Amino acid sequence: MAKIINGEKEVEINDGESISFVCEDMGVPFSCHLGTCGTCMIKIVKGKENLTELTEEEIAFGMDDETRLACQCKIKSGDVKINFD
Repeated sequence: MAKIINGEKEVEINDGESISFVCEDMGVPFSCHLGTCGTCMIKIVKGKENLTELTEEEIAFGMDDETRLACQCKIKSGDVKINFD
């Protein structure tokens, strides 16, 4: 089982699952859930290797492996520590 960490909050998540709903519960703002608006941008503080590769939508936004769209990420395994403004 994997884990998303934001500050003091830690939520377990199944390997291979989208992180969007966990991030939304942690307070990350969402709008479209499709990767077209950029609202759900997060910083990956630790564990970027535990997420799937950048999607075409993220590449179009100029994202890198440390700045991602939560709606586009799936966790492979392990822990991922995030931050958002």
